[in-house]
Amino acid sequence: MKKSKAPSSRRAEIQQLHQCYASGKTTLPACALLRFLHKEQMELTANEETAESLIDRYEIEETARESRCMTFEGFLRYMESKDCCVFDQAHTSVYQDMDQPLTSYFISSSHNTYLMGDQLVGKSHLDAYVCALRKGCRCLEIDCWDGPDMEPVVYHGYTLTTKILFKDVITTVEQHAFEVSAYPVILSLENHCSQEQQEVMAQYLISILGDKLLKTPLDHPTTGDLPSPNDLKYKILIKNKKLRPQIKTEDMSGLEESGDEGDDEEEDEEDEDHQTKAKFWSPRRQTGSKKKKKKVVVAEALSDLVVYTTSVKFISFSHSKDNQNYYENTSMAEKKARKLVKASGPDFVQHNQKFLTRIYPAGSRTSSSNYNPQEFWNVGSQLVALNFQSLGLPMDLNDGRFRDNGGCGYVLKPAVLMSSQRSFDPGCSQHNVKPTHLLLKVISGSNLPVPRSGKALDPFVRVEIHGIASDSRRKNTHTVKNNSLSPHWDSHMNFNISVPELCLIRFCVRDQTGLLSSDFVGQYMLPFSSLKKGYRWVPLRSRDGCSLDPASLFVFVWYS
Repeated sequence: MKKSKAPSSRRAEIQQLHQCYASGKTTLPACALLRFLHKEQMELTANEETAESLIDRYEIEETARESRCMTFEGFLRYMESKDCCVFDQAHTSVYQDMDQPLTSYFISSSHNTYLMGDQLVGKSHLDAYVCALRKGCRCLEIDCWDGPDMEPVVYHGYTLTTKILFKDVITTVEQHAFEVSAYPVILSLENHCSQEQQEVMAQYLISILGDKLLKTPLDHPTTGDLPSPNDLKYKILIKNKKLRPQIKTEDMSGLEESGDEGDDEEEDEEDEDHQTKAKFWSPRRQTGSKKKKKKVVVAEALSDLVVYTTSVKFISFSHSKDNQNYYENTSMAEKKARKLVKASGPDFVQHNQKFLTRIYPAGSRTSSSNYNPQEFWNVGSQLVALNFQSLGLPMDLNDGRFRDNGGCGYVLKPAVLMSSQRSFDPGCSQHNVKPTHLLLKVISGSNLPVPRSGKALDPFVRVEIHGIASDSRRKNTHTVKNNSLSPHWDSHMNFNISVPELCLIRFCVRDQTGLLSSDFVGQYMLPFSSLKKGYRWVPLRSRDGCSLDPASLFVFVWYS
């Protein structure tokens, strides 16, 4: 339960509410509390029993409890509790339908998971896998290269990033895969190993992961769709290229590689990106030439472990429509994906109804910076991979998106992205839709963290809406001078939102340091669909996503 040590400003506001509903008495009877729940908090399913259970939970004065009333202190305790958090507490557990095919979900995904820092000289570390899994990440990337003594290693090829052993990565994944979520983990292999070392990889996957490794298709008759997160609970899937059976002739083995038209897009583009780095970092510069690049042919032992996540090269949406199988997925770098979003958004949305798509950051982002994931969620891309080690807005968006549905790493895509009847174009303003009107009143803040200098803040609040381009807006309150403990803004903001089900809302507190400059103080991001109406408090988080409790905002929310 949140501490009820409210600062004087919030205490005064809550006191006013209590007095208003207590009609001059010192306590609030259950029927008046119920009226408050209906009228202000929009808790429309609340009944007399709800009000009485709140009195039992938050009222500590015996006589008030016995007479089914709430004193101001009890009311304050309730208003400062999780029950009045801006984030819908029902969404802190898994509540969505988990029986849809994997393609129907946004899936929390990490890029170059092994890196703790930048892409050129950063440390590769097992802890990076633990951190990502604990954040609810469900798709991890493993860059595999031949190592000495037949031990495959994981690092960012052609760079000075440190190396870790493949077997240690798999052991770490096995230990932590299902710590925070029971739903499947996808291991996205970027595979640069020789056939011999790929066989070693396959042996490690089988021996270390044991029953957790999905080795064969599920029994249930498939409808030409991927299985659901529920079907694949506690399973680890391998995403890699696969050999496909060929009709045997005398001079030909019976297997050929999937996506044989050319290397998997991911490998192609990421390899070019490794080549770029070779120019800077490799003493053997000439080996970086594209012509000499040896094609990696997948080993049969590893190919056999690829079941529902076969990597193939992306050619075009129409090519995918005619040729791609439901168990095949494509990967593309952000630049190519961005071009496709602009040129053919509705086709991208439809493609993602049938197939998994992974998007990853451009190779030029050597400092491990991130793109804005929202633009790719807007077309329904499931595996929008980010550098989890990099802090800032993109990871805040990812944390907000996947805070939903119990933080299990799978969030059901909204109906607008799944409709076969209506084509959705995120690039167009949705004129035919009645917009949702959102009113936010940013009332006050409390216990804001003071900078190292110890100087009191000059805080203001920026509210950002992240959704389709025409819905994305931001508004600021005015700045309050010299007050970190209990700044009071009482600022009204109105937003019209045409596709709220894709929106995330971010409350960001900043310290005004100059006429046009400000510093980050704290933020909180949540999906519009998890926003509670009424008088609510917003728990602030630090740049790295840690709680800044008791720092918070007090707001009033209403939408229709």
